[in-house]
Amino acid sequence: MRRFASILLVDPRGRVLLQERDEHPVIDPECWGFVGGHVDRGEEPGAAAYRELAEETGVRLEEGALELWREFSVYHASYESFDDVFVYAAATTLTDEDIVVGEGRQIVFVDPSRIDGLPLTASASRILPEFLASDRYRSLAG
Repeated sequence: MRRFASILLVDPRGRVLLQERDEHPVIDPECWGFVGGHVDRGEEPGAAAYRELAEETGVRLEEGALELWREFSVYHASYESFDDVFVYAAATTLTDEDIVVGEGRQIVFVDPSRIDGLPLTASASRILPEFLASDRYRSLAG
């Protein structure tokens, strides 16, 4: 079983930061999903969330800015396994211009009304609808 840390940043307009993956990843190439990635051996999921956010977007948040929202079990067909996904969330005033794409085709804030038309990763298709329907999302979106 693998462990992943995923980050959901929500801007004041309620848009969610998502990554369009390119053709290179083992898991869900050319799909839209979360910023985040593997939790390294001996690493805590929270530390992995901050590390992955910085690696993939150039964004460095202060410790405590990300809060664990929920933990999910997600089936990844590429690995033929159910893996633990730790989802961290925070409100942000960042914009697309503040993001430095360190991985994937693009990383942008996406309006929830556009999400149904996107090919989503296994994690995003499992988790994103629940997040958007949650009190946590509503509190972050203002």
